Amino acid sequence: MPSKRPASTPRRAAAVTVAAALLVPLAACGDDGGGSGKEGGDVQLTVLAASSLTDVFATAEKAYEKEHPGTDITVSAAGSQELAAQVEQGSPADVLVTADTTTMDGLAAETGDPRVIARNRLVIATREGNPDEVGTLKDLADPELRVVLADDTVPVGRYAKQVLDRQKIAVRPVSKEANVRSVLSKVELGEADAGIVYRTDAATAPGKVDAVEIPDAQNAVASYPAATLKGSRNADAAAAFVKWLGGPEAQKILRDGGFQKP
Repeated sequence: MPSKRPASTPRRAAAVTVAAALLVPLAACGDDGGGSGKEGGDVQLTVLAASSLTDVFATAEKAYEKEHPGTDITVSAAGSQELAAQVEQGSPADVLVTADTTTMDGLAAETGDPRVIARNRLVIATREGNPDEVGTLKDLADPELRVVLADDTVPVGRYAKQVLDRQKIAVRPVSKEANVRSVLSKVELGEADAGIVYRTDAATAPGKVDAVEIPDAQNAVASYPAATLKGSRNADAAAAFVKWLGGPEAQKILRDGGFQKP
């Protein structure tokens, strides 16, 4: 004998209606599959940038967001070798900007076609007032001078090694740092008498360090390539940002920050 289905009651019908109503906003808050990473259809971009771009990209970030409402940019700055490790480990990001082409070329399988957006040069950063009277690269060989350099695995460290080796200058640093900002910090804090940094980094510490110019004939030119990351969930937005970095507004920001033309 077939079982009888319980009759629907007003209370039961009301409960079903309330449950269905609650599901509607929950579904609306779910991932729409578009990879926006943010409610309302806005786009979030994570930009991995070399440490020497920290200050100038803070300005670029604000300018881009103002020009492109709905795009939220997060800049993660670190040594280029650290950024490369993050990319290789699959950390979610959309754009990569390194301080050398060597690091970028090593990630060719993970990136789109890179474009150089700026260039830079090295200077010797000394304590304020240059009390040790450092005037040339040769002065860094003084055993009584506390010199700090970036590690050879870091672009600025490789550039520094390159210029010192070319001049046959042997320097024994008191430490080797993970990025250019750490080198600058050591000099600022008086933990080192001098260090080799990018010209743009020395310019961020007026009144704290002095910058001794290195002649162009002895210097190295640092190139900054930018590229989209193939793992980006916002490929079109990432490509648009890389293109913008090569445009007039971003280039002015980079020039104002002391970077040279690509």
